Amino acid sequence: MTATQQQLELVSVTKRYGVTVAVDAIDHKFQPGGYACLLGPSGCGKSSTLRMIAGHEGVTDGAILLGGADISYLSPAKRGTAMMFQNYALFPHLSVIDNVAFSLKMRGDDRSGRLRKAGEMLELVDLSALGDRLPDQLSGGQQQRVALARALITRPQVLLLDEPLSALDPFLRIRMRGELRKLQRELGISFIHVTHGQDEALALADEIVVMNNAVIEQAGSARIVFNAPKTAFVAQFIGGHNVIALPQGRFAIRADAVGLLHRGMGHLQGSILAVEYQGAHVSVLARVAGDQDISALVPEATFFNDPLNPGDQVGLTWDDANLHKLTA
Repeated sequence: MTATQQQLELVSVTKRYGVTVAVDAIDHKFQPGGYACLLGPSGCGKSSTLRMIAGHEGVTDGAILLGGADISYLSPAKRGTAMMFQNYALFPHLSVIDNVAFSLKMRGDDRSGRLRKAGEMLELVDLSALGDRLPDQLSGGQQQRVALARALITRPQVLLLDEPLSALDPFLRIRMRGELRKLQRELGISFIHVTHGQDEALALADEIVVMNNAVIEQAGSARIVFNAPKTAFVAQFIGGHNVIALPQGRFAIRADAVGLLHRGMGHLQGSILAVEYQGAHVSVLARVAGDQDISALVPEATFFNDPLNPGDQVGLTWDDANLHKLTA
């Protein structure tokens, strides 16, 4: 493990605001040099966790370790972390290069040295030609890259990103996902990225940490969390899954693993509630006994060979090997 790949660890980290528990004694070891996404709904505790790691919120109980050293009570500038804020927080009156160099100015670096390092950072994010511009002369994607360069200039061991793509339009968001992932691989440092977007987490993360109600519900590789959710919350929040109550317990099954039988028996019988064309697939929502709603994702050609309509009776079927038993 190199100096730039020290492990970040949360040890029983708790955050309380008065009587409200925002983060409840969470433990987690982040993969050194990996890209992790904290994923969950608003109010689950993910942003409070990120701010505690950054030092912008105090830890009520527990400890934050980096490379085995407790950084819980160090100032943000002394932690070996850097944070990129959701709104980018660029200084409107400073040029791009002076924005990037700002933290080095506060540290007391001489002007020539800090401008040289800022120039290197702008080259890294492909903005060398725009150093003299003001932030309001840049596009949203360019502003984001300036904010990234400013966060990286201190050479942090961990970069913290608070919903960095939320202000971008959908097309640019997808493009910037690729740029973030490429940059993380080139730098080889740990990125910890807060998002409530499942697609964003799946596209970016080596590791997804799903939070709900102030605790970690599940953590693991993107593929494992998606294909083997442990709880009903994870199965439903990560998307693409049904939670089905059967006599043997509750199970998750992917929507693309559910088949439809016209007027057939199948495992369950139901009535079509909605049909939604999604291009390569058609999403069919059916209601079965017990008021359970189950989705099937049917290839477009298969569906239109014998289409279904709301109100039609249908059988739902699946291979039992695709059922994944839930623990909660």
